[in-house]
Amino acid sequence: RSTLFPYTTLFRSNQRGIVNITVIGAGYVGIVTCACFSKMGNKVYCVDIDNQKINNLKNNIMPIYEPNLKTLVKECQNKNDLLFTNNLKEALDDSNIIFIAVGTPMDDDGSVNLDYIFSAARDIANNITRDSLVVVKSTVPVGTCFKIKKYIENILDEKNSSVKINIASNPEFLKEGNAIEDCLHPDRVIIGCDNYEIYEILKDLYSSFVLNHDRFIFMDIKSAEMTKYVSNAMLATKISFMNEIANICDVTGVNIKNIRLGVGSDKRIGYDYIYSGCGYGGSCFSKDVRALIKTAENNGYRTNILPNVEMVNKKQKMLLIRKIVDKFGEDLSALNFAIWGLSFKPDTDDVREATSLVVISEIIKKGGKVKVYDPKAQSEFKKEISNDYLSSIEFTNNRYDALNDCDALVLITEWKEFRNPDFDILSKRLKRKIIFDGRNIYNKRIINLGFELYQIGC
Repeated sequence: RSTLFPYTTLFRSNQRGIVNITVIGAGYVGIVTCACFSKMGNKVYCVDIDNQKINNLKNNIMPIYEPNLKTLVKECQNKNDLLFTNNLKEALDDSNIIFIAVGTPMDDDGSVNLDYIFSAARDIANNITRDSLVVVKSTVPVGTCFKIKKYIENILDEKNSSVKINIASNPEFLKEGNAIEDCLHPDRVIIGCDNYEIYEILKDLYSSFVLNHDRFIFMDIKSAEMTKYVSNAMLATKISFMNEIANICDVTGVNIKNIRLGVGSDKRIGYDYIYSGCGYGGSCFSKDVRALIKTAENNGYRTNILPNVEMVNKKQKMLLIRKIVDKFGEDLSALNFAIWGLSFKPDTDDVREATSLVVISEIIKKGGKVKVYDPKAQSEFKKEISNDYLSSIEFTNNRYDALNDCDALVLITEWKEFRNPDFDILSKRLKRKIIFDGRNIYNKRIINLGFELYQIGC
């Protein structure tokens, strides 16, 4: 049922060099993708079934925090290059290419829940009126694109429709906190498809993002699907490996910062993702590692490294608690802890799988209370933390207020404003000059100021 597209010539000869696009899903990937494509002058429809979300976006109210996203969305809406809508048919009637960018959450057994994917596919099949290219940007298990194509074609056959579709995989590689830059200036654009004309269409679409270097990688669809999982699994492995080494450094009296410099200088290894800390979080690494494990199991292969990557990370999130207990004992009653940072990383409000959820929950379970500060993630944290713990948490509006009458400071997220605090203020506001530095951002020279400093592998 595949076709070579009759609109290909139109696409390439368009005087403005643009193509109309529909992106299904107004989540993190969808909104960033829409904003960046429309930034380049393309007309982009962003479609979502959530009416409130769409109405908010029309009024430039973002459902997520991402640096520069709100400004870019507003700019593109003002130029009428970006339109938010619940009307998929209207969007598809005026579009050349359809991107699927809906969520693929993890089920309890580690497998990927594809309900949103096939819901989007069903909606496409029921509303499409022209031969089209469907591009899957969501992270999906190997072979999913072919299942989507077959699913859409079956519905079209039932309707006796003559519409033909083709499908491609175009995985995203966006880092939260730097997503706009990553999208506008990608280090690679992977296009998985089964004929070269589709590759050329998507290469033309992305050409404005990679004017200086040809960063396109053409491969088959299954390889493109797998590449996304392997990329995240590799980065997660580097982090867990370095955290394991940091724990060895802790018990041998070695400074992990020196090891990082010595190892990272090897160009085969590099410095990225070899910083030790209190565990990785976010929506991608854990989910994608588990999905890759499940994919292997479903195909009769038992993985050895990946389960341990997850195990190390899970244990790493408890490391700060172990250090706190070593200092204060198992009973934390009558103790207050200042928490700096709730998001899983700086420059995002995302707290999914965040270490803060583990550390704060464990402190409260042991009888302690916490005062917290995060510049962006406090609202999202309140949604994620158990209601049973909220009464033991005080949320503050600036970093120094969180210190008042606390017995120790626990740094979990390395926001820039935490890097060089006024240690005189810390001395005056903390009851005890104790810092648990979960990201190794402080110099041990603060010990000379009378602080007790507990780090990871230092």
